[in-house]
Amino acid sequence: MLTSRIRYVENARAEGVLVWHKQLWRMPGLRVTGLCLLLLLMSGCAATPQLAETTQQRLPERLLLDDIPFHGQRDYQCGPAALAMVLNAQGVDVSVDTLIPQVFLPSREGSVQPEMLATVRRHGRIPFVIEGNLDTLLTEIAAGQPVVVMQNLSLPAWPLWHYAVAIGFDLEASEMILHSGMEPQRVESFRRFDATWARSHRWALVTLPPGKLPETIGEDAAIEATTAWERLQGAKPSLPAWTALVERFPDSAMGHFALGNARHAVGDDAGAIHAFERAVANDPNLAAGWLNLGLVYQAQGENHQARQAMQRAADLPGRWQTQAEQALESLSQ
Repeated sequence: MLTSRIRYVENARAEGVLVWHKQLWRMPGLRVTGLCLLLLLMSGCAATPQLAETTQQRLPERLLLDDIPFHGQRDYQCGPAALAMVLNAQGVDVSVDTLIPQVFLPSREGSVQPEMLATVRRHGRIPFVIEGNLDTLLTEIAAGQPVVVMQNLSLPAWPLWHYAVAIGFDLEASEMILHSGMEPQRVESFRRFDATWARSHRWALVTLPPGKLPETIGEDAAIEATTAWERLQGAKPSLPAWTALVERFPDSAMGHFALGNARHAVGDDAGAIHAFERAVANDPNLAAGWLNLGLVYQAQGENHQARQAMQRAADLPGRWQTQAEQALESLSQ
């Protein structure tokens, strides 16, 4: 059994965050007129976010993903509806009613982000939480990806959480286009949208089949998302995902290491050796990579190469040193 150093940690700020809260008018002592005035004041103070010049040059002036299906978001169920929209757009045949018991938590009148991510994985897609800024969001839309965004439509102290699907933009008018609530292709100014989006720490989600990556994803985020996918779906379905990752990030030692583990798990030891060799070439201090390389060489009867790789692992102080020394002893016997 090969060892693995990869671990997945759910987005810490995702824990316990609801997509819908109790209606504001249920709150004792809160006057609707006062609330509206506060919302107007906050909206007026918010600044229009500015795109980087390179982003503006790269993006089209206007864009609309007009083939994204729309599902009206009933009370407390904007999470399942948002997921149905993006999954249906990728050919996943799933209804809002099917997703409701998988995502919606009746006791909390909403959906929390870990359930959203887990539900995407169960339906054969990898959820990628992308960097929270307007440049990244618009770049993903321009790449053809609808993006699930989380907004707080109320005040930070009395949140009204909501999921919408960003499907387009107009740079000249500084406007976003979203499937939101009961309104398809809703238009919001960049300023208003960003003000409500910022209250969720600009949480945004792209869902893709294994083998594809978001346009703007970074190496660490891609590894985290793919690791979580593999834990649920297994090594074989994860192979296209790891292959795509190392193609995008050829210098990723951990990406090649994970690909080697997946290949070994499905019986492709030759492919595993190649991946582990790439991993340790990118990071000569990756003790787990040297150890796994040695173990696969040993399984292939290549004892000389196995001893060399295990020795490299044994020479590196850390958690794998003892195991590498034991493997060397076993090989000598």
